[in-house]
Amino acid sequence: MKGCRVLLLTSGLAVAGCFSRTAATGDTEGVSEAYRPNIVLIMADDMGYSDIGCFGAEIETPNLDSMAANGLRFTQMYNSARCSATRASLLTGLYSHQAGVGWLIENDVAKERQMLVGASDKPAYLDHLSEDTATLAEVLAIGGYHTYMSGKWHLGFEDDYNPNHRGFERAFYLVGGSSSYWSPRQGALKLDGDSFENDYDEFYLTDVFTDYAIQFMEEQTDDEPFFLYLAYNAPHWPLHAYEDDYGKYVGSYESMGGWEKLRETRFENMKALCVVDESWALSEPGDDVEDWDEANQSDMDLRMSVYAGQIDRLDQGVGRIVESLSQKGILDDTLIIFISDNGACQEDADEGAAGDIGEADSWTSYHRSWANASNTPFRWYKHYVHEGGISGPMIAQWPAVITSVGGISDELTHVMDLMATFADLAGVKYPDTMNDHEIPPLEGLSLVPVLEGGEREGHEYLAFEHEANRALRKGDWKIVSMQFGLPWNLYDMKADRSETVDLSEEYPDVVEELQADYDAWADKCGVAPPEAWASWFPGSN
Repeated sequence: MKGCRVLLLTSGLAVAGCFSRTAATGDTEGVSEAYRPNIVLIMADDMGYSDIGCFGAEIETPNLDSMAANGLRFTQMYNSARCSATRASLLTGLYSHQAGVGWLIENDVAKERQMLVGASDKPAYLDHLSEDTATLAEVLAIGGYHTYMSGKWHLGFEDDYNPNHRGFERAFYLVGGSSSYWSPRQGALKLDGDSFENDYDEFYLTDVFTDYAIQFMEEQTDDEPFFLYLAYNAPHWPLHAYEDDYGKYVGSYESMGGWEKLRETRFENMKALCVVDESWALSEPGDDVEDWDEANQSDMDLRMSVYAGQIDRLDQGVGRIVESLSQKGILDDTLIIFISDNGACQEDADEGAAGDIGEADSWTSYHRSWANASNTPFRWYKHYVHEGGISGPMIAQWPAVITSVGGISDELTHVMDLMATFADLAGVKYPDTMNDHEIPPLEGLSLVPVLEGGEREGHEYLAFEHEANRALRKGDWKIVSMQFGLPWNLYDMKADRSETVDLSEEYPDVVEELQADYDAWADKCGVAPPEAWASWFPGSN
């Protein structure tokens, strides 16, 4: 990136600062069986691209920052724009539509879902993760891995679709998409398929997810490798946090001048950290972002402070996981990956609960103006397939292998690549069938060469669709359209990843080429056409 140093990496040399990778390692075949590391995959929920310290935030995340300092940051990790879709893609190594999860999984949208199913000749809009898939847990189990999950599932409400039925030996999980952090409703949480019996004197969901993740690891009695999927629901609304975690932030967002100044400050931090290019512009906030001078500033300061407190607590959980691995003497032989499931969330979740923001009897969100700041420097939010919706931070730490510590990779990657990566490391060939079901060929590509300090042959393109928002990224070009009836815009991702200059009229041939790729992808994956959404998203933009 412009303004960042380019360093030649030497095996075993620890380097700090910003760099680009310059040497490939060649064929990695056969290396996997020698490695067979433990794998810990940690995912945040609704956390924006710039919401942790090592990606530009003022929020205190010392444990994630330490992972970055001792590992590798990825600046171009893509997701599927929404909770369920990203989780489906992550766990199967496929596009979410191929895994049956082209849309959010909820119980109250059967009619709308059927309209989408009727618009497709493939099962891309089910109410659960498709049985015609293999999950990370199922594939790694082939390689002798123990498999554990703690966190948010959101891939099917019926017992037949729970984590224990999809390869996880042990699972403590939030069945659906959201929950009170202090007092989850009856049946919201389950332990190995059974209703969870809460015997905590003081219950806070982020901590309890960490507790069970550590418990599952510590209960293992043999030396076989394990896979842990820790899917925090933080910082997804409602805004619930300990005062000790959010109190230190109260007043700071108001005193700095609100979301407008926060975006500017984070953008400068990000350039200094080399996670964005100095040549990019900071995108305009959009008409949907409130003027800070007209806002209820003390209320909005508190909302962002509690949100920061939720991330702060998540980071503390990450620290507990790392410490547990260290105490067991297995930290060096463990690959830890941290990601987020989509961009920051603009949803207004206020339900009129009487309690103060942050307390157990409140139910509210931090709103789109802060979400815009969380997604600095990008446009739009969760749901959308502009960069603000589909871009998230990624950190990889693996002391035994990632020796170019403190580094940055701009490798174009997607959450579905983690299936290929983990299977590669486990020495497992991705299967053709699972549980007597034929499954689609793997779409993800292994990141092992990149983790080793080299390069890989990348994706021809990456495609996206959610609620008729469509995009395709091919090399440095990206086309994107917001829902039905709107034309394709074209952006140069190398020069303008913040999507500020539409080049579609200047390069119509590029638009035509990428649109043909998108149409072929949509047909392959059973994506419903944009007009299928029009009758029940009237006037959407």
